[in-house]
Amino acid sequence: MQIKPARRIQSLPVYAFAAVKDRVASLKEKGITPIDFGVGDPAVPTPSIIREATRSALDVRAASGYPSYIGSAEFRDTVAAWSKTRFGIDLDPATEISSTIGSKEGIFNFHEALVNPGDLVLIPSPGYPPYSRGTWFAEGKTWFYPLLEANGFLPDLDAIPDDVARAAKIIWVNYPNSPSGVCPGLDFYKRIYEWTTKHDIILASDEAYSEFYFGKEPPPTALDVGRDGVIVFNSLSKRSAMTCYRVGWIAGDSRIVSVFRKMKTNIDSGTPTFIQDAAVAAFNDEEHVKQMLGEYRQKRDIMIAALDELGLPTKVPQGTLYIWQRVPDGMTSMDFAARLMEPDIAVVVTPGDIISEEVAGGLNPGEGYVRFALTPTVDDVKIAAKRIAALKL
Repeated sequence: MQIKPARRIQSLPVYAFAAVKDRVASLKEKGITPIDFGVGDPAVPTPSIIREATRSALDVRAASGYPSYIGSAEFRDTVAAWSKTRFGIDLDPATEISSTIGSKEGIFNFHEALVNPGDLVLIPSPGYPPYSRGTWFAEGKTWFYPLLEANGFLPDLDAIPDDVARAAKIIWVNYPNSPSGVCPGLDFYKRIYEWTTKHDIILASDEAYSEFYFGKEPPPTALDVGRDGVIVFNSLSKRSAMTCYRVGWIAGDSRIVSVFRKMKTNIDSGTPTFIQDAAVAAFNDEEHVKQMLGEYRQKRDIMIAALDELGLPTKVPQGTLYIWQRVPDGMTSMDFAARLMEPDIAVVVTPGDIISEEVAGGLNPGEGYVRFALTPTVDDVKIAAKRIAALKL
């Protein structure tokens, strides 16, 4: 019997972070244990307060049956209360919030709820792969806009052609931004909200790094400037080192949330209720967030100092857990990543070109950069920094 994959599967490129994991495995096969800055998966344990809440919830929910598709009332109430405290916004848990199985599931499947075959979705490059993969699975079309250093890694809305803006149904933004670490203020959201309202485009804001900031003022949310046609995605994966737990949420325009919920009930059975209970405990504790942010700041500063010593131009990230680093002159992203993987350095990074897509004109905005995910331990970061600072190019 011949098995033929669906055309949409055959046409997909290798998932960028799967390729990075393959690089790690290849080094380990050679007996080398690399220091892995490739995938943004926190190496620290999930805080004990969350683990204890999970253990207790397993007994409380011993016979709880299927979870709610859209999130338990307690989970949604907690998201609303946290959003009020954190952003000063009022959300209706009954109509404006839905749980997700982490951000990836929510972002990918969101397109199934909103995108018809041929609909156009505007996507940042570099950017999170599920923006484009979800669009393609929904049979929509993608149009990539570049995030360039010259524009502060913000979308140049004036450079988006009028015919593209007229045709677009959704635009994705992601701030604090992966990979650049840029954290724009409220003025940015005001500008893009005015632009999306003018062109009747849904503003989809991926805010998974909202709690990763190094300045005095916390980043705003897109919901600070309006609710009409605005939907935000967030998760506890990074904030509370809960990547394995798969729990997140969407919030915003009740009409969009309603459509998303209808789609979701036909695709999955919801986040396990005991995991939602653990998430409630995570929301109710900010101390672990402050502690982790302090460690990420320390790791950021260690690595920036090493890259400075190497003589590379550096930009200190304002937020997230990434450094978006220019590569040495005369080298490509792949060249520099390969050099760092050699046994004398044994450091794994993500080449910028594999998390970027070509934009109009054939430019790949990620070429010439690599991404460091500051997920190794502080001790490992110190070791990697020492090796990098002494690198001979």
